[in-house]
Amino acid sequence: MRDYAKIAPQFWIGPTGKAIRKCGPEAQVVALYLLSSPHANMIGLYHLPIAYIAADTGIPFEGASRALAKLQQSGFCGYDEAAEVVWVFEMAKFQIAESLKAKDRQCDGVQNTYDNVPRNRFLPAFFDKYADAFNMRECRGNEAPYQAPSKPLTKPLRSQEQEQEQEQEQEQEKNIARVPRFDACRHLVGLGVSESIARDWVVLRKTKKAPPSETAISGIQREAEKAGKTISEAIAICCERGWVGFKAEWVLNAANGANQNQSSWREEEKRRMDVLTGRDGGNGNPERDITGESFRVA
Repeated sequence: MRDYAKIAPQFWIGPTGKAIRKCGPEAQVVALYLLSSPHANMIGLYHLPIAYIAADTGIPFEGASRALAKLQQSGFCGYDEAAEVVWVFEMAKFQIAESLKAKDRQCDGVQNTYDNVPRNRFLPAFFDKYADAFNMRECRGNEAPYQAPSKPLTKPLRSQEQEQEQEQEQEQEKNIARVPRFDACRHLVGLGVSESIARDWVVLRKTKKAPPSETAISGIQREAEKAGKTISEAIAICCERGWVGFKAEWVLNAANGANQNQSSWREEEKRRMDVLTGRDGGNGNPERDITGESFRVA
């Protein structure tokens, strides 16, 4: 995570800022979030599921999705839904510099950051935009890695047969229907969980580095039924106690422990009253009738 992010005053009064303003307050909040997100890097090309935006900004998932779409229309950023990767087009220029000298160590930092970004459709375009400015050496994308035009090639060119095979693979990938991405918040709301609790649970799972998958939710729902709880109650308990998962025995054991403590307390109180009133027959103090006895009062 970066220690800080640069946000210039031009964000509010520049052409892009004015275009974002027309998109509405939610778009402005999401734009600021993309520049300062804890998941961001200095080059502005990074992995960012929409659920993260919703969880961190408090904007409902649908609102965050709409805001992101408007930002794309305004030319502020691009979003690869399949890879869940966002690219804020001018972010690298503002976070790093307009350009770097070849001996600047930040050049290696830019290349390393770029190399660690998950595969997405923006990789070649990013390289084309910033290769000269940041002295980048190697491009990533659908093609095999190659060197920047200003540098001599160090890898052999591919044969025509290899080119044809790759084109065929790309066509096959295009024809495969994409599996819709699972939306944990929406799924939980559909099961009767309030949206705020659902968002809290997603954040909790993310913090614990456990994906909020459909399998995890099904397991919690199954254990909730065993414990006599609704899925909404079980998810709320997880959030209150910081549980990543939910087991019926955890809740039942806690309830049994409370009942046992209450029973022990009552038995102890009864024993004390028996001693005070002389009804503790088991300790050599048999119960006696004091009717007619006289007492001397000093």
